[in-house]
Amino acid sequence: MAQAELKVEIRENTGKGVARKLRAAGKVPAVVYGKGIDPTPITIEPKALELAIATEAGWNTLLTLKGAPAVDGKVVILKELDLHPIRRDMVCADFHVINLQKKVHFMVPVHPVGTSAGEKMGGSLQLIRKELEVICLPTAVPQSIEIDVEALNIGDVVHVDDVVAPEGVEIPHDVNFTVITVKGVKEEVEETEEGEEGVEAAEEEAAAE
Repeated sequence: MAQAELKVEIRENTGKGVARKLRAAGKVPAVVYGKGIDPTPITIEPKALELAIATEAGWNTLLTLKGAPAVDGKVVILKELDLHPIRRDMVCADFHVINLQKKVHFMVPVHPVGTSAGEKMGGSLQLIRKELEVICLPTAVPQSIEIDVEALNIGDVVHVDDVVAPEGVEIPHDVNFTVITVKGVKEEVEETEEGEEGVEAAEEEAAAE
């Protein structure tokens, strides 16, 4: 599991005005929360956060907070990160304190391995679920859920029940949903035509009104 340190400072004052001043000064307002700790307002350097999560684990990187006595040594993960809709600057962030000895829910990317037989015949592999929810210890979070697709032919489907999770990792689910499928060229053409027909019908209905 990827780990990094993140220097933070306690934020004495809160509110929209304070947050705007912090962002103008090149800092990002954030909050640390979790079981056994009061929500603690902090500030972070955006570049420091970018560097800390620039690992293969991304948001699942275990971050050890440093610098602020109230949260120093706490291990957290990035839970929320709001970006400005146009500039894409960091607006605010939330960090969740975790217990390294307790299993937690994480979202992990799905990684198809190999080239399917269906693709070699002219079909295309469709990744229906780009991420899967897993439950495991924070120190055992896989960087990805790998699925061998080489034996898949056109029309074959990989359901979540078919996915083999790494040791110590569970994939919770109530419904046996589709994760990967391989479609033929004809199927894709038909779907495109149906989509175009739907758009044309909607435009004609709008014109009639």
